[in-house]
Amino acid sequence: MLRMCDRLLEDGIRPGITFDISPVLCEQLSHPDFRELFEHYCLEHAELARVDRTHMEQEGAPEEILRLTHMWESWYRTCWEDYNGTYQGDIVAQLKRLQDVGAIEVMTCGVTHGYLPLLAEDASVDLQVELAVSSYVHRFGRKPRGIWLPECAYRPSYPWRTLLSVPAYSVARTRQGIEQILYRHGLDFFVTDEEALRQSKPIGVRGPGGLRTAYTETYGTAREMLDERSAFDIFRVSGEDHGENAAVFTRHMQIALQVWSGESGYPGDPDYLDFHKKYFRSAHRYWRVTDVKGDMGLKQPYVPEWAESKVFAHAQHFVNILDVAVKHRMASTDRVPTLCLPFDTELFGHWWFEGPVFLEHVIRGIHASSMLATTTASERLDAANPSCEIALPESSWGKNGNDTVWMNPETQWTWEKEYNLERRMRLLFEKHPMRTWDGTMRRIAKNAIRQLLLLQASDWQFLISTFSAKEYAEMRFHNHLEDARRLCDLAERYGVSRKITSEDEEHLCVCEVRDGLFDPELEDYFDRHGS
Repeated sequence: MLRMCDRLLEDGIRPGITFDISPVLCEQLSHPDFRELFEHYCLEHAELARVDRTHMEQEGAPEEILRLTHMWESWYRTCWEDYNGTYQGDIVAQLKRLQDVGAIEVMTCGVTHGYLPLLAEDASVDLQVELAVSSYVHRFGRKPRGIWLPECAYRPSYPWRTLLSVPAYSVARTRQGIEQILYRHGLDFFVTDEEALRQSKPIGVRGPGGLRTAYTETYGTAREMLDERSAFDIFRVSGEDHGENAAVFTRHMQIALQVWSGESGYPGDPDYLDFHKKYFRSAHRYWRVTDVKGDMGLKQPYVPEWAESKVFAHAQHFVNILDVAVKHRMASTDRVPTLCLPFDTELFGHWWFEGPVFLEHVIRGIHASSMLATTTASERLDAANPSCEIALPESSWGKNGNDTVWMNPETQWTWEKEYNLERRMRLLFEKHPMRTWDGTMRRIAKNAIRQLLLLQASDWQFLISTFSAKEYAEMRFHNHLEDARRLCDLAERYGVSRKITSEDEEHLCVCEVRDGLFDPELEDYFDRHGS
């Protein structure tokens, strides 16, 4: 993706796309060990391709397979050379460079990708957002304007309670809407799914002076927008009982499906590299999709030239789809349409090997169009300056558009333990407030909070629900839970005795080496909230 952006810039074309990179991924890519690990990975895979060639020649493999071993050997060596040379071993710095010259925009995300609507305390949601903003400032030298809500998950303000067996949270109490917390931390926008917009309710129009005109009193263009609530428009999300708001972009589902669907979208084309079939010696891929539902044994050799031809044709087709959609929209309204198409970045290159080339051709096609233009989310928000306010329902981009992927009979136990830990930590820090902490207590608290944040990652419930890595997710959840409990025990003891054992010191060191992320951000957090 970095190469793609730079090739476009070299040809005088501004990519104009918005990336989201999670704070945890920033930490991983910036870790001192990453360069060595990535070098080993690239050179090992290049060597595996060379060894594959030797074995395949002995096995009498066809020439079209043998030449792919050369392709993979060269591909991995080039990856390392570009990373270590052109990009100076710092991917995050390259994203910053591209943002600083105005080529792209970078959003943030929940600091550990916590599933915000289901967290029991507003303080937990606030911490996920506040630390995400701090991490972004640390890495990119400016405040973010937008956030990708983890799992696109949103919760409005309402009297929330849990139906789980956690008495502390079983009595309904009014919770803040996610937009109120985003507003407090200076975040201007987020993204929602189209079904959530359909289920939303119109509230009114916010005037220049901050006064709201109720929906029932609106008319003209504003009334039309509020009634239609089209994915081609940008809205502000607020609540009937508060004025804090954040703008929301809406994924256009039908057009997005054309790209990300493995069955009906472009990635399932017979000529593209098959993701699933791998050579047993190296796990390299030498076959094309052939048939998305076909037997693995019937897959045919991958032909790069065929894929290159297809990816260009598909990009032209997609630009035409965008052109038709925009023209159709403009024929029915005088408002400039906004077409928001978010995708998991891993689609481009990981799941769909040809994806980055497809995206590059799409951006080139848009650049050549008289009707279309790429623009970052912030630029589009500033140009549209939306004033129509809606109330979004609790929603996500998961199955059924709600919380069920993350809260279901398979995962309820994780939330019971997480809720009890949230409550324990709140009571702990009420008993021992930050202003009373010395350096050791601060260190203990920092590690305890890190373990809670890592425990909150939405990945664990997702992997348990989909059975894709259930045992691994359960292991990670339990490990973070036990570390957090042990650190809370230590904080309780130290808060009274001001003593720490050698065993406690050893455990702190283990946690810091293994999970020592967001250190400056947490220190700054303590400084801001400790007085």
